[in-house]
Amino acid sequence: MTTAGAAYLHRHPRLRLAGVLGAPLTWLVVVYLGSLSALLLTSLWTQDSFTAEVVRIWTLDNFRAVLTEPLYHEVLLRTVSVAVAVTLIDLALALPIAFYMAKVARPRVAKLLVVACLMPLWASYLIKAYAWRLLVIKDGVFEHTFGGSPGLGLVAVVMTLAYLWLPFMILPVYAGLERVPDSHLEASEDLGGRPWRTFRSVVWPAILPSVIAGSIFTFSLSLGDYISVNIVGGTSQMLGNLIYAQQTLDLPIAAATATLSVVVMAIYMLLVRRTGALDRL
Repeated sequence: MTTAGAAYLHRHPRLRLAGVLGAPLTWLVVVYLGSLSALLLTSLWTQDSFTAEVVRIWTLDNFRAVLTEPLYHEVLLRTVSVAVAVTLIDLALALPIAFYMAKVARPRVAKLLVVACLMPLWASYLIKAYAWRLLVIKDGVFEHTFGGSPGLGLVAVVMTLAYLWLPFMILPVYAGLERVPDSHLEASEDLGGRPWRTFRSVVWPAILPSVIAGSIFTFSLSLGDYISVNIVGGTSQMLGNLIYAQQTLDLPIAAATATLSVVVMAIYMLLVRRTGALDRL
């Protein structure tokens, strides 16, 4: 590179950063779009019922089955309901925890609490899921401790996923609350604003982008999960474990079902984008 070119990049750090990240981002986009393209192509093929081999004959029968059969409607509704429930539960738990960390706790204590939130992420996913199975099964820890237990089923799935993804909601909300100046809260109090009014008019608009960022994690991770429902879900089915079961029996129909989950997430992202919150992150 010439001296003039180096000087130009020095005066424009964004261009320098774009040059450094250009190759990795390009590779990421190629791999991501390539995977989605392969998924879509597979969903448009069919499978020989006798040999179980994928036949590259173009057809929309897989999507017709996914969109018309009641089984897929029921599983899709159940999966979206679980993802929404997990997101709302995590938000209800994250708000007081993050507020205490950002506005009440001393800086050293807040740092320790951040580490405490991150520590569960260091443990194995399977260990945590099986630990929840021991908690909710019949004659398990919950039943012996509290006299009752939800047992294996959708309630246990929601509880397990809410625990697994809670850090992904706490940390963005905590970061958002840290950016809210204390003077804004004090001004609201001086003007006679009660805690709920202060939260609704001052805090919530400021942290909404962070809440939406956290919800993208919790919703998408719950939407695609297929391991926890196998461990604590009993006979319940969600999109993830339905796709997992189909991919050994009928790969094209499994690809079409997976495409359905991608569409659901794309719709969610479009709704999020319409709020304008992503522009304020």
